[in-house]
Amino acid sequence: MTQTFQLRDYQIQAVDASLGHFRNSDDPAVIVLPTGAGKSLVIAELSRLAKGRVICLAHVKELVEQNHAKFLATGASAGIFSAGLSQKTSTEKTTFASIQSLSANLDDFNESASLIIIDECHRVGMEESGQYNKTIEHFRALNPKVKILGLTATPYRLGSGWIYQNHYHGYTRTCTNSLFKKCIFELPLQHMVKKGYLTPPIHYDAAIAHYDFSLLTESLDGEQNTDDIALNELIHKHPRVTEAVTEQILQLSQDRQGVMIFAATIDHAKEIASYLPADKTALITGKTKLKQRDSLITAFKNKEIKYLVNVSVLTTGFDAPHVDVIAILRPTQSISLFQQIVGRGLRLSPGKKDCLVLDYTNNGYNIFQPEIGEKRPTQDSVAVQIHCPACDFANTFWGRKDAEGNIIEHFGRRCHGLVETEHGEEQCTYRFRFKRCPHCNEENDIAARQCQHCAEKLIDPDDLLRSALNLKNNKVLRCSAITPEINIKEKSIKITYHDEDGLTLAETFRFNFKKSRQAFNDLFARRIANGSQSIEFDNLEEVERFLPYLPAPDFVIAKKQKQHWQVTERLFDYQGPYRKANELS
Repeated sequence: MTQTFQLRDYQIQAVDASLGHFRNSDDPAVIVLPTGAGKSLVIAELSRLAKGRVICLAHVKELVEQNHAKFLATGASAGIFSAGLSQKTSTEKTTFASIQSLSANLDDFNESASLIIIDECHRVGMEESGQYNKTIEHFRALNPKVKILGLTATPYRLGSGWIYQNHYHGYTRTCTNSLFKKCIFELPLQHMVKKGYLTPPIHYDAAIAHYDFSLLTESLDGEQNTDDIALNELIHKHPRVTEAVTEQILQLSQDRQGVMIFAATIDHAKEIASYLPADKTALITGKTKLKQRDSLITAFKNKEIKYLVNVSVLTTGFDAPHVDVIAILRPTQSISLFQQIVGRGLRLSPGKKDCLVLDYTNNGYNIFQPEIGEKRPTQDSVAVQIHCPACDFANTFWGRKDAEGNIIEHFGRRCHGLVETEHGEEQCTYRFRFKRCPHCNEENDIAARQCQHCAEKLIDPDDLLRSALNLKNNKVLRCSAITPEINIKEKSIKITYHDEDGLTLAETFRFNFKKSRQAFNDLFARRIANGSQSIEFDNLEEVERFLPYLPAPDFVIAKKQKQHWQVTERLFDYQGPYRKANELS
């Protein structure tokens, strides 16, 4: 059997990475390839090379059919097990199946498999009753050493986080209960465009008043609240906006081949479609019947229809290479989803030079921007690179920059780098933001409830504030700024804390006493520049040039001691219900 297709360089690298990983490990692994990178060819080659039985899973029949067709190009035969494709063959060495059909018919698969491949693996949920979990447990019972490989363009879901734990480039991910242990190969989208494997995206700054989707609350899955009533109310507050946007899409796509429009709700999609030429427009939603949907998609792929309006159904598993306009009229908090949407228009096609990306939602994302793994903390947040002072790993965090592009601040908590220890590779312990344990003085995550070093209970900042506010001999300052003053003669530094109303509290750190000097370093030096520099002061002369950069706590708590107030707590990086200084109540 000889393959009749030619793998690209990065596809060969992805195959080699898989073979190398599974020769040494049974841990489930992930390959990350951008939309249009040809995942189906990698799947076909790995299926061809596998010595034992192979099961290839996908969540939609289009992907099952596409992956099966690419495999047939190797010269080998394979079965399809998918109710949607009206085929249920389970006896071939290689089977391409829809997860819905296979998980409902596990009794038809009683022979062990050596390899399970999951396409669009970011959809894998590990609930015990879930289709993927049931299927994987079934095949593991037949062969405990079965290899599991996932492929995706977007290894992150805003509702549940990263889908793998460690990356082969030497960093870890914040990940809870994931099937996949390691990302073994990842190809940047920028590489694909630079090498001419994908069409360049052209971002067009549409000069029309946008919908203010920022007013919406977020839902549990990390997307904006998709409650149709809330979205429709917001959209209908701007009766002219949708019409004006659609007019602009028509104008800009006049000489284009295919236009995909992503709407916020079904009502919104219907309104958009009503402004487009009826004979050249199709509308697809989750309620569109499958036969009608297939017929409309075929007409669009054949260029009988130019405008395809959809609501949340064509972000993955859809392939129409001629698409050269993507219009986004739906909000998202997920960079991954934004990139998936734009990816629908980046495939190569005859006569296609670029893809016009029209974003009407103020998402503000760059198609090449990495997924950060945290919610964007402020509207002006951008991706910034921060090196760890301990291991020098280059972290990507949300941050803010000034007009010249200098980093003002970042919002990272802990270094993502992996370091070698006597127990193997582990996450670097350095924290940019932290909460100190009052029992052992070790650093913990700012949201931790129990010390990870001594296991003692950590004091909840809300409990501290609540208690202090209810006691007569306590004072709570909502700190808006600090004033540091050095006294060289007395070898001390006085920190005065100011609140919004001009009230103050003060404390003095004496550098000729080791304990007091260490307290200053723990509280202030360690937090300068969000901890992105490793700073510790031995004398006041060293402190002097850093005075403008000393961080201010969010709250300061003091206790009455006869004639003065003694500062007992300083709360940095506070996250909770109490209003911080200079914030709206």
